[in-house]
Amino acid sequence: MAAPIPGSDIGHEGTISYDIEVSIDPATRMLTGKSVITFNKTRDHTLILDSRFEVTQAFIDEMPFAPQTDSGRSHYWQIPYAILRPHQIEIHWRGQLHPLDETLDHEQTLGRPIAVSGEAGTFLPDASNWYPRVANGLIHYSVQIKLPPGQRGLAAGRLIDEQDDDAGYRARFEFDHAAKGIDLMAGPYEIESDHYTGVTGRPIQLRTYFHPQIGQLARDYLAAVKRYFELYESWIGAYPFTGFSIVSSPTPTGFGMPTLTYLGINVLRLPFIKDTSLGHEVLHNWWGNAVYPDYENGNWSEGLTTFMADYTYKEQESDEAAREMRLGWLRDFAALEPGQDAPLTAFTSRRHGASKIVGYHKAAMLFFMLRDLIGEDMFNRSIQGIWSMQRFKVTSWSHLQTAFEIISARDLAFFFDQWLTRTGAPSLTVTEAMQEQSGSGYRLHITLQQSEPAYQLRVPVAIQTDSGEEIHLLNLRHTEQTFTLDLDGKAQSAILDPDMRLFRLLAPGEAPPILREIMINPTTTTVLLSSDDETRQTATILAEKLQRRTPQILPAGRPVTGAPTLVIGLHHEVDAWLDARDLPAKPDEINAKGTAQTWTLTSPEGTSLAIISAQDSASLESLIRPLPHYGRQSYLVFDGRQAVERGVWPVRMQKFMIE
Repeated sequence: MAAPIPGSDIGHEGTISYDIEVSIDPATRMLTGKSVITFNKTRDHTLILDSRFEVTQAFIDEMPFAPQTDSGRSHYWQIPYAILRPHQIEIHWRGQLHPLDETLDHEQTLGRPIAVSGEAGTFLPDASNWYPRVANGLIHYSVQIKLPPGQRGLAAGRLIDEQDDDAGYRARFEFDHAAKGIDLMAGPYEIESDHYTGVTGRPIQLRTYFHPQIGQLARDYLAAVKRYFELYESWIGAYPFTGFSIVSSPTPTGFGMPTLTYLGINVLRLPFIKDTSLGHEVLHNWWGNAVYPDYENGNWSEGLTTFMADYTYKEQESDEAAREMRLGWLRDFAALEPGQDAPLTAFTSRRHGASKIVGYHKAAMLFFMLRDLIGEDMFNRSIQGIWSMQRFKVTSWSHLQTAFEIISARDLAFFFDQWLTRTGAPSLTVTEAMQEQSGSGYRLHITLQQSEPAYQLRVPVAIQTDSGEEIHLLNLRHTEQTFTLDLDGKAQSAILDPDMRLFRLLAPGEAPPILREIMINPTTTTVLLSSDDETRQTATILAEKLQRRTPQILPAGRPVTGAPTLVIGLHHEVDAWLDARDLPAKPDEINAKGTAQTWTLTSPEGTSLAIISAQDSASLESLIRPLPHYGRQSYLVFDGRQAVERGVWPVRMQKFMIE
């Protein structure tokens, strides 16, 4: 889809009017639909409908208008320029949807934009071309949904009317703002409703569409949404829509659309989701679904949402929890190999672990550092200014920069340039420190060095003196720079950035090995220790799930290469393999616990290893679903599918000792 002009208003004016009626029978997976589309005189447009469907009627301005077929066998229509009056297109279509596959995991669900249906649920993502979709334009739409008794459904937008009786379910939704397309969900939902009075006094309808087995969770989720509305309306501005719904999915989805979020049943059951992921999805109704990213020049919305949701909740918890999250971001970045990084201006959406590390975590750290630089008050005023100026507009990083510069009255070109357009991160070291007595105190001359190209940084340095710790902020501008500090006591040691407030490369001791290294590194090799066919097949599937690709398997007797290595086997096989290579035995933290253990270590040659040890093939199979979600851990103990212990090896801060 061609992106609109950055910064332009893409509200009601200039978009395409789209009225759609759709009837779905999940038992037979049959869909019938009718679209009436009005194109104003703006440009040529294309409609695309998946080849799975049969076009029964099609007209342009009441004249027959048969579709063409492309090389992928999709139906398409080329809509010419409307010169004298708007074109009106009417299309009738029908077809059978793909069967719902409830065995898919989260990554498979995200990677399959197909229209599916079954009695447990229907999901019609816009990208599946389940209706004659406008491929190169924005629409405002009305959707009428018809479902059999026992089924209920919705699309993003405002609920206009609803009927639910023995004849079935009928509902109509309208979306008055510019939209890229239409997603539709249905299922055997129980609907719970509540309302929230926004800061402007306008009532906002809150709903849950939950499967019966999780219906008891509805009230708590509705209460949680109210808490997030209170937080973000006071922080940013009034909620931009008239309602918000939480919708359950029979597959492990995690999607956010304007006015709703679509989350897997098992995800919604997790007790922490109300305090983490839910707030992230609510906030996307400000950033992403109401202020639109300019994807051609980088998607900033995931980073800002991560900072104002996931990270903010850690700050609310404690300073230590917030520091641990920042350290986690830096650990993840340290796990990337050269070539996996990309500038933030190139990030559009999450496609794999490496893109999330950049587009979510590095971008969130950018906003954290920006708040440190201009101060919390100016940062929050800027956020409110962006919301006020850019609602329902395509917004680029440059628009954000301009807003922060105007409101803070500071030139921030250097800041945005170095963090948006470069790959990598600075590496910082203390190369020299000399002190002398000065009056009643001491004077320290300390030299900092950073990697090329030089960044402009405010580097926090913790100086431990015989009278306590002192924190100094050093304005580093060059690859090597000496600073003179007046101290109250005699200096003993210096630590750079002890609180992890800079996006930087961690020093070796600051980045203990974590599972993420073997999961995202494309050079990772895999060693399967078992000769039993069933166990070996299970281990291969586990390696595929962890690495999201066909693993590069090495013979068990071959020496460990310099690349990160994943080793999988049963307890006695793993113990023998480690002993034969003079590697440390299973750590005390996890030894003899649970049915399976996994841990990381670094070989004497510097190779990162991840070891998975299980008591039998069934215990190994139990790890296939849960283990890929624990990439930030250094060690875990599983009892069946349940992670009963986990942790990260201690961080060793890099101290520079001062004589």
